Amino acid sequence: MQRGESDNDDILGLLLKARNEGNKSKGGRGISTDDVIEECKEFYLAGQDTTTALLSWTLVVLCMHPEWQDRARNEVFQVIGKNKPKFDDLNQLKIMNMIFQEVLRLYPALILYRSTSKSTKLGDMTIPPGVQLRVPIYLVHRNPEVWGDGALMFNPERFSEGVSKAAKEPLYFPFGWGPRMCIDNNFGMVEAKLVLSQILQRFWFELSPSYKHAPHVTLVMKPQYGAQIILHKL
Repeated sequence: MQRGESDNDDILGLLLKARNEGNKSKGGRGISTDDVIEECKEFYLAGQDTTTALLSWTLVVLCMHPEWQDRARNEVFQVIGKNKPKFDDLNQLKIMNMIFQEVLRLYPALILYRSTSKSTKLGDMTIPPGVQLRVPIYLVHRNPEVWGDGALMFNPERFSEGVSKAAKEPLYFPFGWGPRMCIDNNFGMVEAKLVLSQILQRFWFELSPSYKHAPHVTLVMKPQYGAQIILHKL
């Protein structure tokens, strides 16, 4: 990093490349070293909290629905066996992906914040610049008018044909929308699949009698009293 050289296509390599190419271009302004550091911190810290919450809720709901825990485990053994998961393996875990999508529907971040930088037209409404918009993801993701009568039920099958066909309207956005979509949309999902697949390879699990189901209202929804899980070695 001190030399500013990197041939890698990972996040650090791409940031260093953007810095160097910007500095070399005529009249261009590359991102600074401080910018590179801040972006790496954002990538790590912002992704860490949401991925932790996703994994916590996934373990909880798989304890509540052991039939889905069994289906996920069978898929892991079918695709990966007892080997260490590889990136290409994770892309084949369709059942696990359905489970994560449903967990993100039921336990997303509560509110999406956006601000208008210019006059923006939404339907019949014109919003002037400088207005902060708040979208209640939690309420939209549990709305029976969007998801049907089983909106409050855990049912990963709704995502069996992909996100686009999961609801009556395209109103599924656990990571936000557009170019400012949360980095966890890809990075965090890979992390979560990697962790869960290795847990499923080694353990079956159930909720501790001390567990209390109490979703805690924060920016990232978490179990208020923790997720007490009992692991049993396979």
